Amino acid sequence: MKLLMHACCAPCSVYCVKTLREEGIEPTLFWYNPNIHPYIEYKTRRDTLIEYSKMMNLKLIVEEEYGLDNFCKNVINNLENRCTSYCYPIRLRKLFEYASTHGYDTVTTTLLYSIYQKHDDIKKIMEKLEKEFNVKFLYKDFRIGFREGQDKARELGLYMQKYCGCIFSEEDRYKEKIEKDIKKFLENKNG
Repeated sequence: MKLLMHACCAPCSVYCVKTLREEGIEPTLFWYNPNIHPYIEYKTRRDTLIEYSKMMNLKLIVEEEYGLDNFCKNVINNLENRCTSYCYPIRLRKLFEYASTHGYDTVTTTLLYSIYQKHDDIKKIMEKLEKEFNVKFLYKDFRIGFREGQDKARELGLYMQKYCGCIFSEEDRYKEKIEKDIKKFLENKNG
């Protein structure tokens, strides 16, 4: 098996790589994440994955594309479904395209690791692309090792992001705090 694994970030890769290696599978990591914003976040996650791949002696392919303009154009009319309508499909399609043209017979993704992602939707997209590209999708429910992977990532000193990736997921992450801060400010201002 020649496995290409889409990696959204280093921390999400840790448990996936460990599990695959325990099964005798050596993955090649594949970075393609034009949904991550702002640029400093994109760069930090990419560079952390590069450092991690060197630390773990993993082959890494970096497909560079900071896609803020395309991201905004493609999600603006459907923000609630941005993950399933754009973020997952664009990254996973690129994974399958690269695999099919560079001799990889199998693919998977670290997106299947996060307890915060839409697991079933990711699986469906991967199954559809598997048929389209004739590249096998290795399905693994990596979520069972979420806490273990997070602990190991911290132990390795990896940058640990606070939100999924796009600017809207950052807003979602802090929305409750922002709303409380605004309410408090208005109460103090008017009170």
